[in-house]
Amino acid sequence: MVHTNSMKRPFFPYNPKLKKRARELRNNSTLSEVILWGYLKGKQMHGFDFHRQKPVDNYIVDFICSELYLAIELDGYTHLLEEASKYDRIKEQRLKELGIRLIRFWDEEVYSNIDNVLRVIEITVLEQKKRFDL
Repeated sequence: MVHTNSMKRPFFPYNPKLKKRARELRNNSTLSEVILWGYLKGKQMHGFDFHRQKPVDNYIVDFICSELYLAIELDGYTHLLEEASKYDRIKEQRLKELGIRLIRFWDEEVYSNIDNVLRVIEITVLEQKKRFDL
C-alpha cells in the first residue's frame, strides 16, 4: 500500500475496472447496508471516515475506513453458498495481506441487533485506533 503525504490515509491499490461496479453497488444498496451506513457516514464512529462499496485490490468491500485499515462486510444468504463462501475466504485473505482487518456481520444481525453490531464495530475501531496510535 502507498501512503499519502499526510501518512494518515493510506491508498490501497485497486483495479480501476471495479469503479463502475462499485458505483452501481452504492446506488443499489441492500437494506442492511443502508441501515449500517446511517451509523457510519459523516465520521459518526469516533470521528473516523468510512466509505462504502470501495474497490480494494481486485475486490469491492462494503465499508472501509482506510485510516484504521478496517473493512466491514455484510453477508446475506447468498454467502452461504459454497462458491461464495470460497470467494469470501480468498477475499479475506487478500485483505489480510494488505494489512486490512475485516469484520463480518450477517444482514439479519443488522436488522435485529444493530446495537450489538455497532458495539462490535466501536470496539474494533478503538482497537485499531490504539494499534496505529491515532
